[in-house]
Amino acid sequence: MSEIEREAMEYDVVIVGAGPAGLSAAIRLKQLDADLNVVVLEKGSEVGAHILSGAVLDPCGLDKLIPDWKEKGAPLNVPVREDNFYMLGEAGEVRIPNAPMPPLMNNHGNYIVSMGNVCRWMAEQAEELGVEIFPGMACSELVYGDKGEIKGVVAGVFGLEADGSYGPGTEPGMELHGKYVFLSEGVRGSLSKEVIERYGLSDGKEPQKFGVGMKEIWEIEPAKHKEGTVTHTMGWPLGSNAGGGSFVYHLDNNQVYVGFVVHLNYKNPHLFPYMEFQRFKHHPMIAELLKGGKRVAYGARAISEGGYQSMPQMVAPGVALLGCSVGMVNVPRIKGNHNAMLSGIAAAEAAERAIKAGRASDELHDYEEEVRKGEIGKDLKKVRNVKPLWSKFGLTASLTLGGFDMWFQTLTGGFSLFGTLKHGKTDAAATEPASVHKPIDYPKPDGVLSFDRLTNVSFSFTNHEESQPPHLQLADASVPIGNNLPMYDEPAQRYCPAGVYEVVEKEGKKEFVVNFQNCVHCKTCDIKDPAQNITWACPQGGEGPNYPNM
Repeated sequence: MSEIEREAMEYDVVIVGAGPAGLSAAIRLKQLDADLNVVVLEKGSEVGAHILSGAVLDPCGLDKLIPDWKEKGAPLNVPVREDNFYMLGEAGEVRIPNAPMPPLMNNHGNYIVSMGNVCRWMAEQAEELGVEIFPGMACSELVYGDKGEIKGVVAGVFGLEADGSYGPGTEPGMELHGKYVFLSEGVRGSLSKEVIERYGLSDGKEPQKFGVGMKEIWEIEPAKHKEGTVTHTMGWPLGSNAGGGSFVYHLDNNQVYVGFVVHLNYKNPHLFPYMEFQRFKHHPMIAELLKGGKRVAYGARAISEGGYQSMPQMVAPGVALLGCSVGMVNVPRIKGNHNAMLSGIAAAEAAERAIKAGRASDELHDYEEEVRKGEIGKDLKKVRNVKPLWSKFGLTASLTLGGFDMWFQTLTGGFSLFGTLKHGKTDAAATEPASVHKPIDYPKPDGVLSFDRLTNVSFSFTNHEESQPPHLQLADASVPIGNNLPMYDEPAQRYCPAGVYEVVEKEGKKEFVVNFQNCVHCKTCDIKDPAQNITWACPQGGEGPNYPNM
């Protein structure tokens, strides 16, 4: 839209996304040099509105960024007191003892938190230092300079016509230029995806791998509540159909986080991740915990799981990718927020040095070197084979082999007998034809422990203006019915945790319907569609979920 005239504002650093990575970068920049002009742009209606994470937080990133966080009132109020691991069968469970687990799996010293509330608190710290934070400002385009460098973003476009054109009521937004632009959009961000493709940042790397994580907040009976208890499960109901597992975290105020993760490299297109989550809550152990309680919130998001060997190059001219825009989740620990914070700190320190030296719009190579060789790289390198072992050999074998590999690397300082294993196919390419798999019969939700998708989506408090252009874009509108339906029984009907996609019959013909108003911005469709025909783009600012305490 280069023909649109926009006002431009100049900053030292422009940060896209007010998550743990972006806010850490903003805070660190102002700690280093109070005179730097730093702006953070957040697409959610407020900071934290789009933040969804487990979350058990390793405070190492916060310790480094704000050592006196406790005195400053950071919302880390529930230390982990008990750590449980279970293998589930349909009717029972087996406790996996903690003793044989590698030290990195220990949650001692970690906290059960709402990352949304942690980010709200971090935003307050950033603003006290003079950072400008603009929520409700979706960044829809990158601004390129004359030499192909990234010099800024377009933010704040509102009121587009339904066909995407500019009408009389359209606000064209503005350009925000920076000496450096930080993209901290989270998993599969639209601008990060463009940068990775344009500059070939994933060339020579393993494909990124993903999971879809779904989460509910429950208020349970006080007698059943055990503040500080962390429980993880594997096995039923997924079995051999897919990798994944659950988490149940007891925070304060008689609330528990109940979550379920399904790895998106599953083969059977009949698999329905959301219904696997709902079925999981009927396991006797979980049903007993939730009985008499009530669900108060729901949400979903994709999780980057490729780890060390899937991280793309993190810098290009004028831009750096932070946190989950790169993919920094430690899969066996189910933790990435600490690494997101550390990446923000590292990017800020690299940018501050560069600006002080009179540089701008070049590549911050020392940021990338710090990520790969510093604390983040060490954290991810020792677990790099857990995910490919799981994908290749299944759950039981991978527990043994992955556990051995993590122990061996812990004892040898990072050496692995496996080397660095490859992931192979993308998650989209892993999907096999429906004809070679049996359909899966899922029990109907009972409305007490389990719920239909649309009812649950109402508990994500999602809202989109219906007259705007759909932000879920089909490259070829004929593909869902012409290709995906006969080949894969159109899996978009099932992999979306918000019921966005439907196949309906109108006048004797099948039709693909996109209910973009339901979208919780999880990006699963952008990842798992076997034809790679769906692109998730940013809707106008302030729209999407409004998560309260996720």
